[in-house]
Amino acid sequence: MNNTVERPKGIYLLPNIFTTGNLFAGFYSIIASVNGEYEKAAVAILFGAFFDSVDGKIARWTRTTSKFGVEYDSLSDLVSFGMAPAILSFLWALKPFGRIGWLAAFIFMVGGAFRLARFNVITDVVDKKYFVGLPIPAAAGVIATSVLAYHHFFGYSESDKPFWFVVVVLGIAFLMVSNIRYYSFKDIDLIKRRPFKILLFLVLGALVIAADPESVLFLMSVVYALSGVVEGIRHRKSVDVLDIDDEDVVKED
Repeated sequence: MNNTVERPKGIYLLPNIFTTGNLFAGFYSIIASVNGEYEKAAVAILFGAFFDSVDGKIARWTRTTSKFGVEYDSLSDLVSFGMAPAILSFLWALKPFGRIGWLAAFIFMVGGAFRLARFNVITDVVDKKYFVGLPIPAAAGVIATSVLAYHHFFGYSESDKPFWFVVVVLGIAFLMVSNIRYYSFKDIDLIKRRPFKILLFLVLGALVIAADPESVLFLMSVVYALSGVVEGIRHRKSVDVLDIDDEDVVKED
């Protein structure tokens, strides 16, 4: 009986390059936050979200998906959308609140870690049209666009931020680990032929974002975060924390 383990022959470079771009954006965001460059830190998180949205699509389109890529993507997401926005929110707004502030930032990061772990476990047993819980890139997007919108409307004042931001951070953490369903946009295929008006709509949307990116991106992130809550209330779906046992789905090592 041959007990030798076959070694992996390599990794697919193209999708993992974009995943590395996501990881770099998260790392840069942390450095920028520590240096007090909060706007740059927020923009870096948004760039990370772009890279994160591209790497998976490239892997599927080029048929270069792999278990390594899935795990690497999750680890990168935890840095870019869990740790980076937690540090940004703490240094930018939560630090004056002392223990409450850093606990809120930590709860956000833990919520993101739970969200990623749960996604990896139930990805094969749920409707791919929807996410269960607010996706961690969208949660990080709320933090990042809040920083940009605040600077856009109120300037670069170093005055203490209002306590409501603590509530926002905790609320987003709850949405990530809740049962609330969010539209995943995965059923949208950009490769297939589409009506010409779809192109016009996309161009118009890009122009609106370019005209006032801070306000529009903030509005988009907040609307998406609230969309699942509104739909849950409309359809009377549970918004409790989703319980998952380790034995529900067994993931191969």
